[in-house]
Amino acid sequence: MTDQASIDAAAVAVEQRHGQLDVLVNNAGISDGPGHPPHTADLKSVREIFETNLFGVIAVTNAMLPLLRKSAHGRIVNVSSGTGSLGWMTDPDHYFAKMQAGSAYPVSKTALNALTVQYAKDLRVDGILVNAAAPGACDTDFAKPFKEMGRVIARTAADGAAVIVKLSTLDDDGPTGGFFDDNGPVPW
Repeated sequence: MTDQASIDAAAVAVEQRHGQLDVLVNNAGISDGPGHPPHTADLKSVREIFETNLFGVIAVTNAMLPLLRKSAHGRIVNVSSGTGSLGWMTDPDHYFAKMQAGSAYPVSKTALNALTVQYAKDLRVDGILVNAAAPGACDTDFAKPFKEMGRVIARTAADGAAVIVKLSTLDDDGPTGGFFDDNGPVPW
């Protein structure tokens, strides 16, 4: 996600092997665990997280766009997070509002959501649908810091992938520029 030569090589390999790309799932992401509140932000860490979670998505998406444009039904799914929802983060009844403030991961996912909307606007003319998915916390290595803090994570990776698969296989008249979880639209 952060090495342009590697990204370009992947695009060439996909083109040589398949000639086009039907679905791009931008699923790379890094976190600083529970994170640091903005007043104690480690800017080096924040930049590193944004480099992968936002700038990497731009680099990979732009490298793959020529191949997506060759598809009759191109789809882009950006794997976001419920922590990227300003609505949930500010809703006093939602558990995200009670989380410690974070300066990197949740902010990078909010930015990714905004980027998703902009790509949807940009690529609508090409018939490419672009959406963001909130798969929820899944029992993977990514969630290890939360498990170590005693949080029970019952969702499997397959559970989290369900919304991504759904968005990857939308009909041509499906939504674009949205943010979804298993239950439907997630508030911005």
